[in-house]
Amino acid sequence: MIIIDTLLIGGIKFVLSKIVDAVDSQLNDDGVLREELLAAQMQLELGEISEKEFATLEADLLARLREIRERQRGPTPAPGEMRIVGIEARFDDGSGDADAEDTAAER
Repeated sequence: MIIIDTLLIGGIKFVLSKIVDAVDSQLNDDGVLREELLAAQMQLELGEISEKEFATLEADLLARLREIRERQRGPTPAPGEMRIVGIEARFDDGSGDADAEDTAAER
């Protein structure tokens, strides 16, 4: 009896984890939303929807795309906190020539 219960619970956990994975991939897939936006633009160009309907669809789709990007980036730092997002470095060869600086930066 214990073996059957263990197998049943293990099977349910497996199925639920697969469902969670599928839902997570759907929530974080912006490709579907991009296709919907492209389809809406095509419908607008063909005259199948009005400018107002397109504006509503576009606003909704862009908001959902922003949500996905924010989820993928991670949490936003609190006000006052700083987060490094990139670094720019320039090298000075001492000649004072701006072109020489750009050339040195490319090396």
